[in-house]
Amino acid sequence: MNLWIDFRKSLRSFRFALAGIRDLFLLENNAKVHLLVAGLVIAAGFWLELSTTEWALILTQIGLVWMAEAFNTALEKMADLVSPGYHPVIKAVKDLSAGAVLMVVLIAVVVGLLIFGPKLITLLETIATNHSITLSPFFHVA
Repeated sequence: MNLWIDFRKSLRSFRFALAGIRDLFLLENNAKVHLLVAGLVIAAGFWLELSTTEWALILTQIGLVWMAEAFNTALEKMADLVSPGYHPVIKAVKDLSAGAVLMVVLIAVVVGLLIFGPKLITLLETIATNHSITLSPFFHVA
Protein backbone atom coordinates (compact mmCIF):
# COMPACT_ATOMS: atom_id res chain seq x y z
CA MET A 1 0.00 0.00 0.00
CA ASN A 2 1.45 3.35 -1.09
CA LEU A 3 0.69 6.17 1.33
CA TRP A 4 2.56 8.83 -0.63
CA ILE A 5 0.81 11.41 -2.77
CA ASP A 6 1.90 11.55 -6.40
CA PHE A 7 2.10 15.33 -6.80
CA ARG A 8 2.93 15.11 -10.51
CA LYS A 9 -0.23 13.12 -11.09
CA SER A 10 -2.24 15.64 -9.04
CA LEU A 11 -0.74 18.55 -10.98
CA ARG A 12 -1.62 16.82 -14.26
CA SER A 13 -5.20 16.37 -13.00
CA PHE A 14 -5.43 20.09 -12.19
CA ARG A 15 -4.20 20.96 -15.68
CA PHE A 16 -6.90 18.76 -17.23
CA ALA A 17 -9.53 20.32 -14.97
CA LEU A 18 -8.43 23.85 -15.88
CA ALA A 19 -8.55 22.92 -19.58
CA GLY A 20 -12.12 21.72 -19.07
CA ILE A 21 -13.11 24.97 -17.35
CA ARG A 22 -11.44 26.98 -20.12
CA ASP A 23 -13.25 25.00 -22.82
CA LEU A 24 -16.57 25.33 -21.00
CA PHE A 25 -16.44 29.13 -20.98
CA LEU A 26 -14.79 29.52 -24.40
CA LEU A 27 -16.85 27.04 -26.39
CA GLU A 28 -20.26 26.69 -24.76
CA ASN A 29 -22.79 29.46 -25.40
CA ASN A 30 -24.88 28.87 -22.27
CA ALA A 31 -21.75 28.90 -20.10
CA LYS A 32 -20.85 32.28 -21.63
CA VAL A 33 -24.31 33.56 -20.67
CA HIS A 34 -23.85 32.27 -17.11
CA LEU A 35 -20.41 33.91 -16.95
CA LEU A 36 -21.81 37.26 -18.12
CA VAL A 37 -24.68 37.15 -15.63
CA ALA A 38 -22.27 36.16 -12.84
CA GLY A 39 -20.12 39.18 -13.69
CA LEU A 40 -23.14 41.47 -13.52
CA VAL A 41 -24.25 39.95 -10.21
CA ILE A 42 -20.75 40.35 -8.75
CA ALA A 43 -20.62 43.98 -9.89
CA ALA A 44 -24.04 44.59 -8.31
CA GLY A 45 -22.81 42.91 -5.13
CA PHE A 46 -19.91 45.36 -4.86
CA TRP A 47 -22.20 48.29 -5.66
CA LEU A 48 -24.74 47.26 -3.00
CA GLU A 49 -22.01 46.33 -0.50
CA LEU A 50 -23.06 42.78 0.29
CA SER A 51 -22.19 41.33 3.67
CA THR A 52 -19.83 38.37 4.01
CA THR A 53 -22.79 36.01 4.43
CA GLU A 54 -24.55 37.45 1.39
CA TRP A 55 -21.36 37.05 -0.67
CA ALA A 56 -21.08 33.44 0.50
CA LEU A 57 -24.65 32.73 -0.65
CA ILE A 58 -24.27 34.54 -3.98
CA LEU A 59 -20.93 32.91 -4.80
CA THR A 60 -22.31 29.50 -3.85
CA GLN A 61 -25.21 30.01 -6.25
CA ILE A 62 -22.85 31.12 -9.03
CA GLY A 63 -20.70 28.04 -8.43
CA LEU A 64 -23.71 25.73 -8.43
CA VAL A 65 -24.97 27.15 -11.74
CA TRP A 66 -21.52 26.79 -13.32
CA MET A 67 -21.16 23.22 -12.03
CA ALA A 68 -24.62 22.27 -13.28
CA GLU A 69 -23.78 23.72 -16.69
CA ALA A 70 -20.47 21.82 -16.76
CA PHE A 71 -22.16 18.51 -15.86
CA ASN A 72 -24.89 19.18 -18.42
CA THR A 73 -22.31 19.90 -21.12
CA ALA A 74 -20.29 16.79 -20.26
CA LEU A 75 -23.39 14.60 -20.29
CA GLU A 76 -24.56 16.03 -23.63
CA LYS A 77 -21.16 15.48 -25.23
CA MET A 78 -21.04 11.90 -23.97
CA ALA A 79 -24.60 11.28 -25.18
CA ASP A 80 -23.69 12.66 -28.62
CA LEU A 81 -20.70 10.32 -28.77
CA VAL A 82 -22.72 7.27 -27.72
CA SER A 83 -25.65 8.05 -29.99
CA PRO A 84 -24.88 10.58 -32.76
CA GLY A 85 -28.35 10.15 -34.24
CA TYR A 86 -31.71 10.76 -32.62
CA HIS A 87 -32.67 8.37 -29.85
CA PRO A 88 -35.62 8.94 -27.50
CA VAL A 89 -33.65 7.86 -24.40
CA ILE A 90 -30.75 10.19 -25.26
CA LYS A 91 -33.29 12.99 -25.78
CA ALA A 92 -34.75 12.28 -22.34
CA VAL A 93 -31.26 12.28 -20.76
CA LYS A 94 -30.41 15.60 -22.40
CA ASP A 95 -33.76 17.14 -21.43
CA LEU A 96 -33.36 16.00 -17.82
CA SER A 97 -29.84 17.37 -17.68
CA ALA A 98 -30.90 20.72 -19.13
CA GLY A 99 -33.84 20.75 -16.73
CA ALA A 100 -31.44 20.29 -13.82
CA VAL A 101 -29.51 23.38 -14.94
CA LEU A 102 -32.76 25.32 -15.19
CA MET A 103 -33.76 24.27 -11.66
CA VAL A 104 -30.42 25.45 -10.26
CA VAL A 105 -30.70 28.74 -12.17
CA LEU A 106 -34.24 29.35 -10.89
CA ILE A 107 -33.17 28.75 -7.29
CA ALA A 108 -30.18 31.08 -7.84
CA VAL A 109 -32.56 33.76 -9.10
CA VAL A 110 -34.74 33.37 -6.00
CA VAL A 111 -31.67 33.63 -3.73
CA GLY A 112 -30.57 36.69 -5.70
CA LEU A 113 -33.98 38.31 -5.29
CA LEU A 114 -33.96 37.60 -1.56
CA ILE A 115 -30.56 39.25 -1.19
CA PHE A 116 -30.71 42.05 -3.75
CA GLY A 117 -34.44 42.83 -3.58
CA PRO A 118 -34.55 44.53 -0.16
CA LYS A 119 -31.33 46.44 -0.91
CA LEU A 120 -32.70 47.72 -4.21
CA ILE A 121 -36.02 48.71 -2.64
CA THR A 122 -34.18 50.63 0.09
CA LEU A 123 -32.02 52.32 -2.54
CA LEU A 124 -35.06 53.30 -4.60
CA GLU A 125 -36.83 54.62 -1.51
CA THR A 126 -33.76 56.70 -0.62
CA ILE A 127 -33.58 58.12 -4.13
CA ALA A 128 -37.31 58.85 -4.09
CA THR A 129 -37.10 60.58 -0.69
CA ASN A 130 -34.15 62.70 -1.78
CA HIS A 131 -36.01 63.76 -4.91
CA SER A 132 -39.48 64.19 -3.33
CA ILE A 133 -40.90 61.23 -5.23
CA THR A 134 -43.46 58.91 -3.67
CA LEU A 135 -43.07 55.27 -4.76
CA SER A 136 -46.30 54.04 -3.29
CA PRO A 137 -49.10 53.51 -3.75
CA PHE A 138 -49.35 55.04 -7.23
CA PHE A 139 -45.83 56.30 -8.01
CA HIS A 140 -46.73 60.00 -7.87
CA VAL A 141 -44.15 62.69 -8.38
CA ALA A 142 -44.48 65.49 -5.80
